[in-house]
Amino acid sequence: MGFPLPDKLHRMRHYFVDVDSLKIFYREAGADTSPALLLLHGFPTSSHMFRDLIPALADDHHVVAPDLPGFGFSDAPDRAQFKYTFDHLAGVIDRFTTVARLTRYAIYVFDYGAPVGFRLATRHPERITAIVSQNGNAYVEGLSEGWNPIQRYWKEPTPKNRAALRDFLTPEATKWQYVHGVQDESLVAPESYTLDSALLARPGNDEIQLDLFRDYASNVALYPKFQDYFRTHRPPLLAVWGKNDPFFLPSGAEAFKRDNRNAEVRFFDTGHFALETHASEIAAAIRDFLTKKLA
Repeated sequence: MGFPLPDKLHRMRHYFVDVDSLKIFYREAGADTSPALLLLHGFPTSSHMFRDLIPALADDHHVVAPDLPGFGFSDAPDRAQFKYTFDHLAGVIDRFTTVARLTRYAIYVFDYGAPVGFRLATRHPERITAIVSQNGNAYVEGLSEGWNPIQRYWKEPTPKNRAALRDFLTPEATKWQYVHGVQDESLVAPESYTLDSALLARPGNDEIQLDLFRDYASNVALYPKFQDYFRTHRPPLLAVWGKNDPFFLPSGAEAFKRDNRNAEVRFFDTGHFALETHASEIAAAIRDFLTKKLA
């Protein structure tokens, strides 16, 4: 670690930027001369999930965390004007990196952020300096039985199967995702799942999320391509995994080592949203890993 940053750079800043006529919100900290780290959130959250991690990494990295279209404070255009697929989300974030002047960067991927980030990596392998996957899956064996209702919708996209997935969008389900597998629920800030629930409740957002549930099948179809990227390019890869995740199993983390001899795996005794309870430990693991690999 070098000299501490001036407070203005160390503190998190908040911006909106135009990308393809969409207003994309992002959080940023660190000096733009430091190695870049792009943080990609998942469902049903936003860059808010990185509120503790960003300042913890800012001394050594230029940390940038956008909200995906349809999430957080980014625009959520009507489904009639914007097709909610993971290919489309990745395309927007790809162009966001250009607008944000990120030419080479490491990626931190979580949940939905994984198929977005891995698409960026396969499209532009020369840009990716390292990967940190926090419960960001790329292997069939990493999918738990919690995916069964969604997989049923992939196979039979009927109105009945779509309606059944609305249970995932309730405030109770969102809170459950945050606290399941957590040893001390008092460590989970209630504003996290409360903010997510409020944004999910925006008119029309339920249909956006149901569209993405259906399109998640496209990510599974790309798993072999992602795995070929890991084998061919062998990027420095750190998996930091909440081992009690009800959706992405520890076997999905271990599988990275099968395709990438550079992969390291760390498990934490917590759930899906591991940063809620282990932000300082995960930040320390990331700093050590990136310092070692990118020196």
